[in-house]
This record gives sequence, C-alpha cells and structure tokens, in this order.
Amino acid sequence: MGDETRARALDNTDRLLIDLLQKDGRASFTALAKAVGLSEGAVRQRVQRLLRDDLMQIVAVTDPANVDLTRQAMVGINVDGVDPREVAGKLSELTNVHYVVLCAGRYDLLAELVCRDDDHMLDVLGEDIRKIPGVSGTELFVYLKLAKQNYSWGRLTA
Repeated sequence: MGDETRARALDNTDRLLIDLLQKDGRASFTALAKAVGLSEGAVRQRVQRLLRDDLMQIVAVTDPANVDLTRQAMVGINVDGVDPREVAGKLSELTNVHYVVLCAGRYDLLAELVCRDDDHMLDVLGEDIRKIPGVSGTELFVYLKLAKQNYSWGRLTA
C-alpha cells in the first residue's frame, strides 16, 4: 500500500489506550492491559498498530521556557504567486517553526515560532520566513502567557 494513510475509526479500547498513554507515556503494557481488560499481548499489538498507522505518537513534551526558549508567537502569513503548500513545506523545514497550518480566512498559513528571545524571533521572522518566495505579508502574535496547552485529542467524548 505504500505511504497511503487509511482513515480508520478508533474503538473505545483504542481511545482508552490513547487516553492512558497521554497521561503516562511510559505506562507498561501490563498496567495498560489491566486498565482496559485485555491481555498484555493484545495491548502490545494495539499500541504497535496505533503507532505504525500514525494514529498516535508517544513523545516527550517540554515547556519551552524551561529549555531556554522564552519567546513564542503565532505568525499569520499571506502568500501570493505560489501555491501556499509550497510555502508550508519551506516553513516546515525551519528549526524554530514548530507548527504549520494551511487555513482559510485572513491568512493563508499560520506558523508557531519558538525562539530564545526577541532578537532571535526577529531574525527568524526577517531572515527565514519573510525571505521564502511567495510570502507577501506576515503578522506576528506574540504569546504573553500560555493559558492552556493540551494534547488530549483522543479522549472519549461521549
């Protein structure tokens, strides 16, 4: 099947495993099996399938301020003369760009920047982003305080 991604519905056990792993990404298969009522082998297979099919990732998340990255911002980007997907691809290659979204509305793209300080952010904006062919305008939204950051998209909602 190559690199095709097939949309697949998650069942309640998959969602519960994702929920448990979001709370503790280092949970053992034994603990997960006990929590969902399956054998350890069955849980191992489900988790491996969720990872293999790119339905979830298990990652370490840091607070940027605790690792010397004290300035964060969202930048709205307008594109002219080229396909916005090309600009999104170039943005995605930049080290200090951590999130890129193609969108509708006032901006063609949104990109989240995480930088050391204001001078670093000015360099990334002026030397990296604004010089990408097709970028016709930017608007910077500097984060003053992060009120909520959550990664619980797979949780049961019903």
